[in-house]
Amino acid sequence: EAKYKIVVQGIVPESWADRLAGMEVVASKKSDAQQRSILLGVLRDQAALNGVLETLYKLHLTIVSVKQVKE
Repeated sequence: EAKYKIVVQGIVPESWADRLAGMEVVASKKSDAQQRSILLGVLRDQAALNGVLETLYKLHLTIVSVKQVKE
Protein backbone atom coordinates (compact mmCIF):
# COMPACT_ATOMS: atom_id res chain seq x y z
CA GLU A 1 0.00 0.00 0.00
CA ALA A 2 1.35 3.40 -1.00
CA LYS A 3 0.14 6.96 -1.53
CA TYR A 4 0.43 8.37 -5.07
CA LYS A 5 0.14 11.74 -6.79
CA ILE A 6 -0.72 11.52 -10.48
CA VAL A 7 -0.81 14.65 -12.66
CA VAL A 8 -2.58 14.60 -16.02
CA GLN A 9 -3.26 17.20 -18.71
CA GLY A 10 -6.95 17.94 -18.99
CA ILE A 11 -9.94 17.56 -16.73
CA VAL A 12 -10.75 14.31 -14.95
CA PRO A 13 -14.47 14.25 -14.11
CA GLU A 14 -14.98 13.91 -10.34
CA SER A 15 -17.67 11.34 -11.15
CA TRP A 16 -14.86 9.02 -12.29
CA ALA A 17 -13.36 8.83 -8.76
CA ASP A 18 -14.96 5.41 -8.22
CA ARG A 19 -13.28 4.14 -11.41
CA LEU A 20 -9.98 5.59 -10.18
CA ALA A 21 -9.73 3.47 -7.01
CA GLY A 22 -11.32 6.26 -4.97
CA MET A 23 -8.49 8.72 -5.60
CA GLU A 24 -9.26 12.36 -4.84
CA VAL A 25 -9.48 14.48 -8.01
CA VAL A 26 -8.30 18.10 -7.79
CA ALA A 27 -8.43 20.54 -10.72
CA SER A 28 -5.36 22.71 -11.17
CA LYS A 29 -4.23 25.33 -13.67
CA LYS A 30 -0.59 25.47 -14.63
CA SER A 31 -1.44 28.34 -16.99
CA ASP A 32 -4.62 29.75 -18.47
CA ALA A 33 -4.25 27.59 -21.57
CA GLN A 34 -3.29 24.37 -19.82
CA GLN A 35 -5.76 22.63 -17.53
CA ARG A 36 -4.41 19.85 -15.32
CA SER A 37 -5.93 17.44 -12.86
CA ILE A 38 -4.16 16.04 -9.82
CA LEU A 39 -5.15 12.66 -8.42
CA LEU A 40 -4.18 11.87 -4.83
CA GLY A 41 -4.78 8.66 -2.95
CA VAL A 42 -3.62 5.41 -1.46
CA LEU A 43 -3.43 2.42 -3.78
CA ARG A 44 -3.17 -1.09 -2.36
CA ASP A 45 -0.70 -2.51 -4.87
CA GLN A 46 0.86 -2.32 -8.34
CA ALA A 47 -2.28 -3.77 -9.95
CA ALA A 48 -4.40 -0.93 -8.52
CA LEU A 49 -1.91 1.65 -9.86
CA ASN A 50 -2.03 -0.01 -13.27
CA GLY A 51 -5.84 0.08 -13.21
CA VAL A 52 -5.85 3.82 -12.55
CA LEU A 53 -3.33 4.45 -15.34
CA GLU A 54 -5.38 2.32 -17.76
CA THR A 55 -8.52 4.30 -16.91
CA LEU A 56 -6.71 7.58 -17.60
CA TYR A 57 -5.52 6.12 -20.91
CA LYS A 58 -9.12 5.26 -21.83
CA LEU A 59 -10.06 8.90 -21.13
CA HIS A 60 -7.33 9.94 -23.63
CA LEU A 61 -5.57 12.04 -21.00
CA THR A 62 -1.83 12.70 -21.14
CA ILE A 63 -0.07 11.57 -17.95
CA VAL A 64 2.41 14.24 -16.88
CA SER A 65 3.82 12.54 -13.79
CA VAL A 66 3.32 9.67 -11.35
CA LYS A 67 4.99 9.98 -7.96
CA GLN A 68 4.88 7.96 -4.80
CA VAL A 69 4.30 10.35 -1.91
CA LYS A 70 5.72 9.80 1.55
CA GLU A 71 3.05 10.00 4.25
